Amino acid sequence: MSKTFSPELIMIDVDGTLVDSVPDLSWCLDETLKKVGLPPRGEAAARKWVGNGVIRIVERGIANDLDAPHDEAIFKDAMPIFRELYAENTSKRSKLYPGVREGVDYLKSTGIKIGCITNKDEQFTHPILKDLGLWNDFEIVISGDTLEKKKPDPLPLLHGAKMLGVKPENSLMLGDSTSDVKAARAAGFEIICMSYGYNHGDDIRDSNPDAVIDSMTELRDMIKPR
Repeated sequence: MSKTFSPELIMIDVDGTLVDSVPDLSWCLDETLKKVGLPPRGEAAARKWVGNGVIRIVERGIANDLDAPHDEAIFKDAMPIFRELYAENTSKRSKLYPGVREGVDYLKSTGIKIGCITNKDEQFTHPILKDLGLWNDFEIVISGDTLEKKKPDPLPLLHGAKMLGVKPENSLMLGDSTSDVKAARAAGFEIICMSYGYNHGDDIRDSNPDAVIDSMTELRDMIKPR
């Protein structure tokens, strides 16, 4: 029998949890790299680089590596190009993962408060949530530039809990990455992770979240209102 949770608040990540956004991010990254004289890196590489905001994916694309140093002069030219491209392509190729709509609808039916937390900048977060029909599902949306710190720092989660009047120990995060696990642990949240998300190529089970699921439809058997 799977573990059950009874939170008063669930904060849900976007990229790799609700939305497969790599097709758009990868397209914009490759177009940007071509404009600054570098070869495209392809979608498979981009899938390992997503999860820490658009600045990091551009840096990684320039370096063609997850952690290697990048050329700062190229980055200064590339970043404005990427932002302009992504502003026009936040959701042209991106889609909700199977089971997301059903999972969110179930959570809403429980009366549990639902918020959104992401490292994606607000200028990209709001359009993708609106375009994919999720905007009206959340009581709060915290983007990567909403506060002075973002995940894996606990501040965004703690801010969400405070704004919605819920204690951290009565809260849960739904995410997909080691960054999400670190943020949740530091904030005192429980954490459920999606098996299919973006975790730089590593198995999310190695980060020891409280549970790992393959589809948000499984939340029906795991999340029980108080």
